[in-house]
Amino acid sequence: MSATTTPARPPLDGDAPDNAARDRLVIALLLISTFVMILNETVMAVAIPRLMVDLGVTANAAQWLTTAFLLTMAVVIPITGFLIQRFHTRTIFLMALSFFSTGTLIGALAPGLGLLIFARVVQACGTAMMMPLLMTTVMTLVPPDNRGKVMGNISIVISVAPAIGPTISGIILNLLDWRWLFILILPIGLSALALGYAKLVNVTEPKKVPLDVISVPLAAVGFGGLVYGLSTIGEGHGTEGGMPIWVPLVVGVVVLAAFIWRQLVLGPEERALLDLRTFREKVFTVAVIMMALAMMALFGMIILLPIYMQNVLGMEPLQAGLMLLPGGLTMGLLAPIVGRLFDAFGARKLVIPGAVAVSAALWTMVTFTPETVIAWVLGAHILLSIGLAFLFTPLFTSGLGALPPKLYSHGSAMIGTLQQVSGAAGIALFVSVMSVVSARATAGGADAVHALSQGLSMGFMCGAIASLGLIVAGFFVRRPPDSAGGPPPGH
Repeated sequence: MSATTTPARPPLDGDAPDNAARDRLVIALLLISTFVMILNETVMAVAIPRLMVDLGVTANAAQWLTTAFLLTMAVVIPITGFLIQRFHTRTIFLMALSFFSTGTLIGALAPGLGLLIFARVVQACGTAMMMPLLMTTVMTLVPPDNRGKVMGNISIVISVAPAIGPTISGIILNLLDWRWLFILILPIGLSALALGYAKLVNVTEPKKVPLDVISVPLAAVGFGGLVYGLSTIGEGHGTEGGMPIWVPLVVGVVVLAAFIWRQLVLGPEERALLDLRTFREKVFTVAVIMMALAMMALFGMIILLPIYMQNVLGMEPLQAGLMLLPGGLTMGLLAPIVGRLFDAFGARKLVIPGAVAVSAALWTMVTFTPETVIAWVLGAHILLSIGLAFLFTPLFTSGLGALPPKLYSHGSAMIGTLQQVSGAAGIALFVSVMSVVSARATAGGADAVHALSQGLSMGFMCGAIASLGLIVAGFFVRRPPDSAGGPPPGH
């Protein structure tokens, strides 16, 4: 794109106290709002059995509450690079919260599944705008030597929120009706909207940038088809109406290839919807690859571990949700600490131990059986959470920090998009392997519990093998050479 969103004033260095306080308010509002929105992304998964009974629908139909959300995120996020450049921070914030709050209200009042799915789509439109806005704003306002600490808080939003979503959902559903999943979130969304309207100020200057109208449908069909196809595999069933499972995947890949080609053509003309020149920066490319692998592991575990705990160990849904809570809290507590360590030591010294911890946890999960003690399961999940905490903050900060300011919005949109694709891919891969191996074990005479346990072990093994790539990639991580106040490049 020809023009970019630029700081409306110098960064925090040397700011007057009132400007510094203003920036802290802006970032705090964005952090809290985004946390609630990302948390909302995963709360419906636990509610599906309840909704099937209350609304009288099938599992495949109810699963659309999650699939529609993921699809909308995948379609809208690539467009946010344009939106962030074209409109004020305040405008996008209010637009995102308005979408999210409206969708939440519709969900609370929805009489049936159709309107409930529509509510999730409206919620997702707001959520998709907020994450790239948060990352771009932080990169614009915060000087390089303080970014690690602030990006640590972003890691809480991106990694902890989806991890604890099922736990919170399980607690609510154990006490209240499913509508309370929307009712309890609505006041938070409306409060953030009101506070943003009253207090939030613009911290960037929008520019008149062209919108390539051809790229928009290409991105929608390409990313949407890919995420839908992967999600369908992850749900373990074919598409509605009997369409072969590979059709949306093939369509998504072909259209996505056309989208990439068009962005490469438009990039030199500064007219790309999603500027792929971000991948010219090796630091960004390595960080994105590692983040994609880490998100595959995170979302895969969000699905597989509850299945293991409930269907193999015989736990109740609420018990399984509470078992995942210590890991999520550990990740949240570590994120700011890891951010400060990044500011002091750089990325590589953190991501390599983090990758090793993730790999060790996943290989431990490969050994899970129906006889595994609960403490061993809990310890493996906490170790996985520690490893992910040491990955996300350094990777986000070093990856975006390697880009020139004019590409911050595109880099943020790229990370958000790949988060959705890699999460869907992780779920699809792990669940597919689990299903195939379990079916073969059952055919071979194994009882249902041991057959499922074998399938889960192979699913965990896929993640464990992928984690070896994380370790190798960690040695290629570099700190951006212009990161002031940090160690020299290569650390």
